[in-house]
Amino acid sequence: METNHEICSHFIPRRNSLRRTCAEIVREARQSLRVQSTQRPFTPRGGHRQLFGTNSVRADHDSRPPSAFSLHAQNFDADSRPGSGTRLSPLNHKPKFPFPCNAEDSLKDFPKSPAGPVEARKGLARARTRLLKPPSLTSLLPSDACTDGPEQKQLSSKLLCSPDLSTDHRGHFKPVPGKTTSKSSTNIQPALDSGVRHTGCRTEQKTELGYGDSTTCTDKEDAESLVWNNVILPLLQELETVAAGSSEGSVDRLCDLCDHLHDTLSDADVLGRRCKRRSGILRTLFRLVDLDSAQLNLHIAKLCFALCVSGNNLLNICKLVFQISRSESNDVLFEKNSIIDSLLLVLNNEDAHVSGEALLYCVGTLKFLSGNATILRLLLAKNCVGVAQELIQKLCKATDCNMTVAGHILVQLTATLRNLADHPDSRRLFVSFNVIPALCLVLHHYCEDKDICTNISRIFSKLSSYSECCLALAQTPNCYSLILDLLSKHHQKQDLVVRLLFTLGNLTARSSEPRQQLFQCKDCMPTLLQLYNSYQRRNVSSNTALQKEATSSREPAAATLADDVLVKLVRVLANMCIHPAVGPSLATNTTCIQLLMETLEQRSVQESEELLVNVAAAINNLSFYQEENSEIRHNQLIIAKLILKLLLSSSMDAMLEATRVYGNLSLHKDVRDFVMKNKVHTFMVTLLDSKRAEMCFSACGVLTNLALDPPNRVGLALEGASAKLVDCLRDFGPADWQLAGQACQALWNLIGHGSDKLLHTEEREVLLEILTVYSDEEEALKWALNEDEEDFHKACWESEFLPVAQKLIKVFQSLETTA
Repeated sequence: METNHEICSHFIPRRNSLRRTCAEIVREARQSLRVQSTQRPFTPRGGHRQLFGTNSVRADHDSRPPSAFSLHAQNFDADSRPGSGTRLSPLNHKPKFPFPCNAEDSLKDFPKSPAGPVEARKGLARARTRLLKPPSLTSLLPSDACTDGPEQKQLSSKLLCSPDLSTDHRGHFKPVPGKTTSKSSTNIQPALDSGVRHTGCRTEQKTELGYGDSTTCTDKEDAESLVWNNVILPLLQELETVAAGSSEGSVDRLCDLCDHLHDTLSDADVLGRRCKRRSGILRTLFRLVDLDSAQLNLHIAKLCFALCVSGNNLLNICKLVFQISRSESNDVLFEKNSIIDSLLLVLNNEDAHVSGEALLYCVGTLKFLSGNATILRLLLAKNCVGVAQELIQKLCKATDCNMTVAGHILVQLTATLRNLADHPDSRRLFVSFNVIPALCLVLHHYCEDKDICTNISRIFSKLSSYSECCLALAQTPNCYSLILDLLSKHHQKQDLVVRLLFTLGNLTARSSEPRQQLFQCKDCMPTLLQLYNSYQRRNVSSNTALQKEATSSREPAAATLADDVLVKLVRVLANMCIHPAVGPSLATNTTCIQLLMETLEQRSVQESEELLVNVAAAINNLSFYQEENSEIRHNQLIIAKLILKLLLSSSMDAMLEATRVYGNLSLHKDVRDFVMKNKVHTFMVTLLDSKRAEMCFSACGVLTNLALDPPNRVGLALEGASAKLVDCLRDFGPADWQLAGQACQALWNLIGHGSDKLLHTEEREVLLEILTVYSDEEEALKWALNEDEEDFHKACWESEFLPVAQKLIKVFQSLETTA
């Protein structure tokens, strides 16, 4: 029998070898340095749709725009032009309008003057009544006489139709059966026969100036006059008639008429501000608002946007759409109407300096609608993310005097992006449109605005959970210092802090470089440790009333929210110290270690399980660094005592992290003595029965270290450690050669130093048989799950299992020879 045995190794990764195998690298990560994960903070949906929520810092500001208001026809400007701000003195001269006027008369759009003062007052009174009793449209629009003359010109080529027409489903006009041809249609006929080829109501010739064969401006204006009087005017008259009738189905008919009017104007190429008679159209549309129909108002808004309203009218139309969007029951109307396209065009085209409030309500509408899953997909398909990015760039260029309005808009815009970030298809768009760097730019300009910062923190917490978005954020210059600055400025705003810390945790979980970059930022550790100390000191007992109130309202208690901040913060520390240049520095940071120990002492596993698991993981990572000035080493016995309550808990995660900590701390004699004295070794032996490979692996590591001391081997044998290790080797070996190697190392330390009698003869024979089978390369490698894992599997078998297995086989063979 051999008496000179090799010194047994500790349960600690080999860090000093110049060239490490794949198995060594994986073992190092498995034994000590571990990245921590946690759940993303929960963001409840707002109960009511309003511009600024109850938690907004703008809630008490009188200057903030309202979410509720009333709109009527009288709120709109009749001439649809923005006011100049200067009131002119009336002119003494009263122009006389010729009647009948010809088609070239540029003033034919003006209404006829009332017969006298009494009629004028009656006309004004009627104008303010509801549309159910509207004034005659002839008082607002030109009569047929204005364009009905011997010098009648050709119609626009797309709309050469009789006034006695109805419309098809596309809004194009067709003759109505049973109606006779009117005087106007008779006058149009010569124009149809003037040599221009046509099919039905559409000609086939187009010039640079418009439709028709004339290239003069006057002819074009005359054609527009014909379109107005023979096509558009009848539509407006029918709108007024249907509205006045207020019969069943009138709203649907009005919506159809609005669509037909839109198509007609589009066909005539007079949408936008090109239509000289747009004021008359807008007057009619504005009067329809008083019918108070959400469905109709969306059609009106779509037409008004197409006619490029501006100033007060643009603001009121945006308010009108916003008002409709406040009710979730109206979401289906937005699904069936292309008004979203109009809203996005407004965001693209309008100047924030001029139309800031209109943009605010426009974006507010999109914020509400983006809460609907169906509309959210529509917004993504219509390039809402790209439009938002361009608007962010414009708003960040706002001058100081416009910062307030721009800030209000950005609150709505970032809330919209927050909703869009929920959809999987949005992530590539956030990256491709460089939205993440743009949001960092917003944070730079609006770092004092808590509403904006909170919304962006919610976006980052969602997106940073995905690798491509996390990479985009990590590559944004100064993102770490920016987040640290926000944490310092808004350290009391808990919902903001917890999300920024979650984002930092995601960044430091993915690769080594972010860990060092964050650590090297100015005031990184002072900021994080100040936060740690602040939330650690929060008086939990004073929140008893809040706890009861929160329980009844199903809202998290203040103490629970404070714990959530600490969970995310400790996770950042645990991830940072994985970096070899960061870990030793943190291990010597007295404040950091004292705060971690304080958390272990003050919290219970029942109330703060995730927090204590993260603290244990951080201590485990820090205990990897065994430098002389390590605060972990200086306090290792205290930590061993504090960590015991995790091992005694019913939480498997807490038990696992505690076992890992003991695996590193038990390198030292005083800790091993504490473990044996307090019967911790009995728990380690029991954990070998676990069905979790990680639990068995960690327990084997602790037993490997405990068996270094000869007096401990008897106690371990009495607990049945050797038999449990054999069972563990048999159950997990072929699928996990790292675990098999660790079990063999524990057995070697237990029985390989003249203590072989601690293993019964029957157990020794079983162990020898298992080791012999597992040492056969062909037999061992057939357990690889697939070809991709075969090399790794082989590396673990060669470096982790085979050397120590061969030592054990040699010992047993020598025993048989001696016997």
